[in-house]
Amino acid sequence: MTAYPSKTISEPDVTFIDSTLNRRQFLKFHLKGALWLASGAASLSLPGAVPAGQVPDISVVKGKPGVATRAAVNHLGGMQTFVKPGDKVVIKPNMSFINGVENATNTRPEVVRELVAMAKEAGASRVRVLDHTLCQPEQSIADIKDACQMFNEDITHALTDYSFYKPTKINDQWFGFNKTDVMKDVLAADCLIAAPTAKSHHATGVSLSMKGMMGLVYDRWAMHQQGLDAAIVSLAAFLKPKLVVVDVSRILSTNGPRGPGEIIPMNTIVASADMVAADAKTVDMCTWYGKRFKPRQIKHIRLAHEKGLGRMDIENLVVGATTI
Repeated sequence: MTAYPSKTISEPDVTFIDSTLNRRQFLKFHLKGALWLASGAASLSLPGAVPAGQVPDISVVKGKPGVATRAAVNHLGGMQTFVKPGDKVVIKPNMSFINGVENATNTRPEVVRELVAMAKEAGASRVRVLDHTLCQPEQSIADIKDACQMFNEDITHALTDYSFYKPTKINDQWFGFNKTDVMKDVLAADCLIAAPTAKSHHATGVSLSMKGMMGLVYDRWAMHQQGLDAAIVSLAAFLKPKLVVVDVSRILSTNGPRGPGEIIPMNTIVASADMVAADAKTVDMCTWYGKRFKPRQIKHIRLAHEKGLGRMDIENLVVGATTI
């Protein structure tokens, strides 16, 4: 098991669970929630012509972040579809910025906490929540770390030291991005879950699950020099999550990824086993820079679709949607 330092050195709305709950109360709450969802899932409305018993390609749930996260994953068959007993799991949220929750630049803690709980329920032997932060590490991850304290494990980490990374060949035959340094924990994981928050980005239009994979490598600036959109696709082909859960509870519509910018409430969670589809659906349903865009207008989404990493033609996919 990786030994983490207690502190690393930085490099250049509503919570559905009361934070005062102890671990036993939390688990009891989730047992009741799991039973409720198991008994009530069949009665949830899923517009978009989803035949009975069919798992949608994309799940869209409107509601409070934590409860909507659980429902969205359950619509895809439940966390046991992605996490098997004994699996080592890495969850990659956005947690790079100080005051990130308030500025809509970090993933909501409720979303991450629910994913950790579900992974543990599915029998994961180890769960880690990891990011290579852009701001002061401990302050950047503080909200999500606090949310995961009730599991009584050292789960949440900002890995900024090179010792936590391993030189890795990407084997990219498309754009020439052939090597980088990837987190050792990610390379050893059985299941990678992407949990980005939905936000704009000055260089790539949006920052969602594919762009978020840059937080799992040591030198992300090399990707900018390589040609950012192409490098994102190359990295996403190598670090391809089994599950994507996009926090669309609110979006940073302008001045991303750091903000401050215009924040638009959406109260929605988008989930899919297809990272391209999850990103495409999020682009299509939101307003960016005061305008609406099609997924094909975002270069790295279009390139990923063209290279067969996933599908941006969401009009041809089965979308299950509900409000809880």
